[in-house]
Amino acid sequence: MQNDNPLLQKSLDFAARIVKLYQYLTKEKHESIISKQIIRSGTSIGANANEAAYGVSQADFIAKMQIALKETAETEYWLRLLVKSAYIDGKLGQSLIDDCLEIKRILIASLKTAKNNQK
Repeated sequence: MQNDNPLLQKSLDFAARIVKLYQYLTKEKHESIISKQIIRSGTSIGANANEAAYGVSQADFIAKMQIALKETAETEYWLRLLVKSAYIDGKLGQSLIDDCLEIKRILIASLKTAKNNQK
């Protein structure tokens, strides 16, 4: 992994938090539907960003980063739902949402730069 890439590091750290959240939801709360959704979307962000970093073309990079952005939006939704339905407390939920939004901002900025460079 590229240690000097903040997006890759932040998305990996976020994915690790999502894995822990999944474990908590399934073991402590006995929740299986939303937990499966959030583990998929929350870990997919970093996987797609990492794949984009090794893209074969600018178009490939943009496509993978766009997928990562969509997964970020989905993860944000599931986190907000978990807070609203009281599966997780507001403090933990907000911390996860804040991390998700930070990754989202980085993805948006990266996509904007990549699209401008493509022109």
